[in-house]
Amino acid sequence: MSAPTVTIRDVARHAGVSPMTVSRVINESATVSRDTRTRVEEAIAVLGYIPSRLARGLSAQRTGTLAVLVPDVANPFFTLIVRAAEDVARRADFRVLLCDTRADVTIEREVIEEMIAHRVEGLVIAPVSDRSRDPLRRLEAFGMPFVLVDRTVPGVDADAVLGESRAGARQLVEHLLGLGHRRIGMIVESDLVSTARERRLGYEAALSSAGIPLDPALVVDATVDPGGGFTGMQSLLELDDRPTALFAVNNLVAVGAIEAVRAAGLEVPDDVALVCFDDIEYASRLYPFLTVMEQPAETFGTLGMQLLLERIGGRAPERKRVVVLPADFVVRRSCGTPEPAHAA
Repeated sequence: MSAPTVTIRDVARHAGVSPMTVSRVINESATVSRDTRTRVEEAIAVLGYIPSRLARGLSAQRTGTLAVLVPDVANPFFTLIVRAAEDVARRADFRVLLCDTRADVTIEREVIEEMIAHRVEGLVIAPVSDRSRDPLRRLEAFGMPFVLVDRTVPGVDADAVLGESRAGARQLVEHLLGLGHRRIGMIVESDLVSTARERRLGYEAALSSAGIPLDPALVVDATVDPGGGFTGMQSLLELDDRPTALFAVNNLVAVGAIEAVRAAGLEVPDDVALVCFDDIEYASRLYPFLTVMEQPAETFGTLGMQLLLERIGGRAPERKRVVVLPADFVVRRSCGTPEPAHAA
C-alpha cells in the first residue's frame, strides 16, 4: 500500500502555523520570520512534503514549465529537436512537457488548450500546417510566448527557426539533373505544410532552370512516413514512363520508397536514383547510403528554446526574429554517384 500523501495542512499542523504561512515559506516570501521559516522547513523535511511546482507557480504567476509540440515524435528529425530543446530548458531550471500532435490539427488545438489551462510559460512548436493558425492565435490572445521551428504559418507573426527548404530542394534536384536524369519524381506532403510547399517550389525551380516542363504525374502527395513513401513510389513505378530518379521530401519517405523499388524487383540507385531531406543518424554511421540535405536538427531545438527563454525573460526585441539554418549537402550512393563524397 502506498504511503498517504502529505498535504500543506499536515505541514502547518506539525509546525504550529497556518497553511498560508507554509505557502509563504514555500514561495520564499520575505514577510515570514526566521524562526517561523525554520519550523516550517523542519516540518517539510520530517514529513517528506514535496511542494507542488504548479501550485507554487500559480501564486507567483510562474509554473516553471514549458512545452514542445511536434507533429511526429517518431520522426528522428523531431526527436532530435525535442532532446536539444529540453536540454536548454533544463539548464534554465524549466521542465518540459512533450506533446505529439500526430500531424492532426484537432489534436494540436486540444493540446494548446491544455497548455493554456496548465499555464505553461511558453511553447516551442513545429505546427501541423497552415490550419494551425487559429490555435496559435489562441496563444497570442492569452499572451503566451511561443517560437515556431521548422515551419511557418501564414498570418502568425512569431520568432522562428527554419531551414533552407527551397534552396536545399533545388540543390538536390539539380544534382540529379547533373547526373543526366530528366524524369525525376517527387513524393511530398500537402502544400498546407510550409516545408513541403517550399521544397516543391525548389523542385520546380530546378526543372524550370534546366528547361524541363513540369509533369504533374511525377509529383505524388503522400503521408511523410515509410508507408507514404512506399505507396507513393508504387504509383510512380506504375507510370508508362516511370521516373529514373526520385526526390523524397524527407528520410522516412525515402525509406518507404526504397522498399517499394526493391519490392518491384528493382534497385536503388541502379534503376532509380534517390535523394532526400534529413539524414538517418545511426543508419548513416553503419552504412552510409542516402544522399541527403542534412539539416542541423539539434540546432533547431537549441535555438528555438533559447529564443523562447529570451522572450519569456523580457530580453528579446519587440520585433520577431527569424533564424534560417543552412543545410549540409551529403552525397552518397543512393543518387548513383560512383564515389561517396561530402559537399558543403
